[in-house]
Amino acid sequence: MTFSSMTKNEISKIAVTNKCCQLALLSALIKMTGTLQIHGVDRIGITLSTENASIARLMFSLLKSCFEIDIRVVMRKNRHLKKNNNYTLYIDPDMGSQDILKMTGIMLEGNRGLKLNHKLPHLLINKACCKKTYLRGVFLGGGSISDPEKTYHLELVTNNEGFAEDIKDMMNHYELGAKVVVRKGSYVVYIKEGDRIVNFLNIIGAHNALLKLENIRIYKELRNNVNRIVNCETANLDKTLNAALRQIDNIEYIRDTIGLDKLPKGLAEIAGLRLDFRDATLKELGEMMSPAIGKSGVNHRLRKLDQVAENLRDRNRE
Repeated sequence: MTFSSMTKNEISKIAVTNKCCQLALLSALIKMTGTLQIHGVDRIGITLSTENASIARLMFSLLKSCFEIDIRVVMRKNRHLKKNNNYTLYIDPDMGSQDILKMTGIMLEGNRGLKLNHKLPHLLINKACCKKTYLRGVFLGGGSISDPEKTYHLELVTNNEGFAEDIKDMMNHYELGAKVVVRKGSYVVYIKEGDRIVNFLNIIGAHNALLKLENIRIYKELRNNVNRIVNCETANLDKTLNAALRQIDNIEYIRDTIGLDKLPKGLAEIAGLRLDFRDATLKELGEMMSPAIGKSGVNHRLRKLDQVAENLRDRNRE
């Protein structure tokens, strides 16, 4: 089961008891999953379609609770893609479909009769609880979340620009940083940041999905930190190894050119130790000196040896 499906299954089972929130949720679901069918003058049917059984049950129970109607439900095997079941709910004109459309804010009374409302049903979402419930319905009807193991991406897809902008503004009321992009003729409201997706899940009540996402985020952050530490240590090891190889090469050049006995006592001693103990750290080399010196002292003498070798090479090139 995908992360999106798991999230939708969770929030579709949330009990909604307030009539105002029921209408807000149903309005969003009709807006995102519904198709209107003209059966004649002032006769409009509604078809609601989804591949998620939990969402189909939710829409059925909301219509039953709010309007006390028996709805015809048809299940078909989808022959395309993954061959999921497709659940279709039919609301015929004789069932009061026009009243449902008006009460859910999908259609408004105009001078010439009913007209489609392409904006948010503001009268239904005045309360904070109704706003959150409406966003839950929008996600159930047209939302998806990418696998958080791979990337952080949440989107809500609609076919109307004005409605997409309204949804974006509603989400940004909660400081979610939502944006809109056009993709294949549809308008996509999306969020990319992991912490903002977590906040969105909290708003719509997907607390189990939120916890799973947070666990994945913590694991990924821990893994990335470990990788950074390993990469840093590897880089430091490579740097130390390259420095040791350079030092040994320079000391051998001095030995073969003028001999280490021509060096000052302190430089000759550290040069001999570096050749004898090629894998030793600067600290270990310093402890072998007589008297012992610190890392900075060892490093200072090795740099002097590098300079001696460079001067000898310059002299031999002349």
